[in-house]
Amino acid sequence: MTIQLLEVRKGRIKTYGEGAGAWSSAIGKEPAAGPVQLDPLGLDGDQVGCPEVHGGLDQAVLAYASEHYPRWREEGFAADPGAFGENLLLSGLTDQQACIGDIYALGEVLLQVSHPRQPCDTLARRFGRKDVVAQVWTHARGGWYCRVLRPGPVAAGMDLILKERPNPGATVARVLTAYLDAAKAPAEALAMAALPGLTREWQVKLEKKAGGQTS
Repeated sequence: MTIQLLEVRKGRIKTYGEGAGAWSSAIGKEPAAGPVQLDPLGLDGDQVGCPEVHGGLDQAVLAYASEHYPRWREEGFAADPGAFGENLLLSGLTDQQACIGDIYALGEVLLQVSHPRQPCDTLARRFGRKDVVAQVWTHARGGWYCRVLRPGPVAAGMDLILKERPNPGATVARVLTAYLDAAKAPAEALAMAALPGLTREWQVKLEKKAGGQTS
């Protein structure tokens, strides 16, 4: 199956709401009109609203499957492309198919899947519904982060080509579920924590949760 980059999205920090309920985020990403340079720290012109937990070499870009959006709408969520703050909107590759450590060629760019996107309060604010967080956990439809192994320009319409798959079967969805269920299935969580290519952050999270601690 062909994997295609449907949209490249980037955005800047904006403030939403007023007064005590105001909040700031760069989750609002808009489609780029042409090629955008993708470097190890992300897309040219894209901002990160909370650098303490987002961005960096292991989280250069967020990828999201276009196939998820019809499901969200069927479930009553106002979800159109860009609603999850993705940088790369893809067709042909979902959280249930992409594996940790996968390396994909996107033109001259090389991307590696690094870890699942963990749902947070920003998503709840964006949708105006707290239950979106639980739905991401339940259905593993949050997207995934990639590190950039080789920089270059990216543009809508380009194909992603799988070059290496060191962890077949260790899908993004499986790792997210392993963290959620780590207390009752610690062996699975520890197996996922040992995956080559998984970020150190997620290795620690999985190990702590499997040991009965929270992170």
